[in-house]
Amino acid sequence: MTSSSSKPANQALAPVAARDRVFAWHDHASLWFSLGVGLLVMQMGAYLLPALSPTQALAAIALGSLVGAGLLGWVAKLGCDSGLSSAGLMHGVYGRRFARLPIVLNIVQLLGWGSFELVVMRDASVALGRQSGAMAAAYWPWLATLFWGGIILLLISGSMVTLVRRLVSRIALPLVVLSLLWLSWQFLAMAGAQGLATLASRQGDGSLSMLSAMDLVIAMPISWLPLVADYARHGKSGKAALTATWTGFAVANIWCYALGMLVALTLPSEDLVTALLLAQGGLIALSLVLIDEVDNAYGDAYSAAISAHSMLPAWSIRRWGLLIAALCTALALVLPMHSLEPFLLLLSSCFVPLFGVMLGRLAFGGNAQELMHNAPAVRWDAVALWLLGIACYHLLPLLNSSMGAALPTLVLTFVVAAATRNLQQRAVAARA
Repeated sequence: MTSSSSKPANQALAPVAARDRVFAWHDHASLWFSLGVGLLVMQMGAYLLPALSPTQALAAIALGSLVGAGLLGWVAKLGCDSGLSSAGLMHGVYGRRFARLPIVLNIVQLLGWGSFELVVMRDASVALGRQSGAMAAAYWPWLATLFWGGIILLLISGSMVTLVRRLVSRIALPLVVLSLLWLSWQFLAMAGAQGLATLASRQGDGSLSMLSAMDLVIAMPISWLPLVADYARHGKSGKAALTATWTGFAVANIWCYALGMLVALTLPSEDLVTALLLAQGGLIALSLVLIDEVDNAYGDAYSAAISAHSMLPAWSIRRWGLLIAALCTALALVLPMHSLEPFLLLLSSCFVPLFGVMLGRLAFGGNAQELMHNAPAVRWDAVALWLLGIACYHLLPLLNSSMGAALPTLVLTFVVAAATRNLQQRAVAARA
C-alpha cells in the first residue's frame, strides 16, 4: 500500500505491474483459509440445526462451500489474469460511470461488515475477560471496541502484501489451525460421550430445505466476492489463484460451519462464545480464533479503501484505509450492529447477480483490460441483466421457498450474460 511516483495515479483501476505480483499458491491459500475462519461462520453453522438433520446439514455445508468457494476462485483468477481490482472489473463490465453505483454499494456493505466484525471481536473479548473474572465494568465494551479498532488502524497503515506473506501465512495460520483442531477434538469427544450415533440420527424439523440451507452456507463466500480480486491481482499465476483460493476458503468454510453445527448438536446455547468457552482449553482456543478475526475486519477496510480510491484517487489507498477503519470503529461504538445484520445480508444479495453477469462476460476468454480501456459510460445490456438478477433473487423465495435464491440467480445471470457476450464484444470492437 506504499505509494510511489512511478505508480499510476489511480492504483485501483490500473493493472498491477509484473514486478509487484508476488503471491504464490500458499499465499493465496493461507489468506483465504484465514479469511474463511470466523465466529460468525460458526454461528451460521449452528443455525442449520434443528432445521436439518446432522447428515443433511453436513451435505449442505460441503456442497455450498465447494460452490461458493469455487466462485471466489473463479473471480480470483479473473483478477490475477488481468491484474485489475474488483472496481476495475466492474468498470469493464458495467461501464465507467455506472460502475460507481455497485462500487458505492460495496463501500457501504464493507463499512457495515467491518463494523460488525469489530462488534463480534468486542463481544468475544468481553466474554473472555468476564470468564476470567475481569471486564465486569460497563465501560469495557467501549474500550474493547477502541482497542480492536486501533489494531485495524495500525495494520492498515502498513503494506497489505507484507501482512499476508509474513503475519497471516507464517504466524496467524498455524495458530488458528491449532485452535480449530483443539476445539474440534473437544466437541467430538463430547459428542462421543453423548452417543455419536444417537446425535447423528436426529431428524430435522423441516423448516429449511436443502437449497435454502445451501443459500445460508453460500452466503459467506459470496460476501467476499467483491473483495477477492483486490488481493488476487498480486498473484503470479491465475491457475494458482483459482485453485488456492478455492481450496483455502472451502476447507475453512466447511470446517467452521461443521464445527458450529457440532457445538449446537452437543452443547445447545444461544451464545456460541459461551458454548465454546465451556470446552476444556476453550479460553485459549477461542482467544486464537478471536485474534484471527482481525484479518476479516482488515480485509473489509482494505477493499473499501481500494474501491474509494478508484473513484477519488487524489487520496492514497492508505489514507482511505485509515479513514474507513476509523469510520468502522465509530459505527461499532454507536450503532446496534446485531439488529442491522439482516440489512447487510440484503445488501449482499445485490452482489450475487452482479458477479453472475461479470463471470458470464469475462470467464470464457473475455479480456477484462480491453473492456475497461474501451468502456462506455454505461453498458446497458449488463445493467439490465444485473437488475433482472436482483429481481429474480428476491422473487424466487416468494414463488417457491424451497428453491433458495442464490444458486438459481447465479445460474440465470451467468448463462444469459455468457450467451449475450458477443453483443458486448461487437460493441467493444466498434468503439476500438
